Amino acid sequence: MTRLAAAAAAAVLALTGCAGGNEIETGGEDDRFISGDGSATAFPADERVDAPDFSGTTLDGDEIELADYAGGIVVLNVWASWCGPCRTEQPVLDEVHAEYTDLGVDFLGVNIKDDDTAARTYLDTKGVEYPSLYDQPGEVPQAFRGTVPPRAIPSTLVIDPDGRIAARVIGPTTYGQLTGLLNPIVVEYDLGDPEERPRVAEQEGSQESGAPEEPGEGASPDGDDV
Repeated sequence: MTRLAAAAAAAVLALTGCAGGNEIETGGEDDRFISGDGSATAFPADERVDAPDFSGTTLDGDEIELADYAGGIVVLNVWASWCGPCRTEQPVLDEVHAEYTDLGVDFLGVNIKDDDTAARTYLDTKGVEYPSLYDQPGEVPQAFRGTVPPRAIPSTLVIDPDGRIAARVIGPTTYGQLTGLLNPIVVEYDLGDPEERPRVAEQEGSQESGAPEEPGEGASPDGDDV
């Protein structure tokens, strides 16, 4: 009976899906990942540490290194095509990317433990407009292991213009959470006024209704806690 109970418990763990704090089984022993609860941390300027430098090849075949983004804010997002929470947060990343591109903010994805064809299909299907490194071994998350657990997916890091880690999210992020992390850094480095950024949701709503867009108006962020 003890062996049967243990076997049943193991089966339940193996079938546990991509949910907060649970393991994600994607293959062998080296392909087990956890999804965090979406908790975020913003680091004060005097407590930030330098981000480890890294380089790699994107899924489009371009060579990229972190140093290429010097002087700007980088949102680094770790994802995989097989990760449910990654798919859930993708519209959030796309929306924030579109709104902050003129405020000195660049996005860079890091695709890990994935099939390159599946990853390319994901980007094409979702219409993702920023590049992603193809990091099948997961070397980039390992480089950031002092800040984010390497097996946490999705996870997001915000790197300030001085190349320091300014914020992190372990698990899927939300619009209000991510904009709440970015706004103080944009202001800190005098990269513009985040409150005057174009709002994707407003533009889409205006197009759907056929009503003309009023200049200078915008919906406030959804107010999620950081």
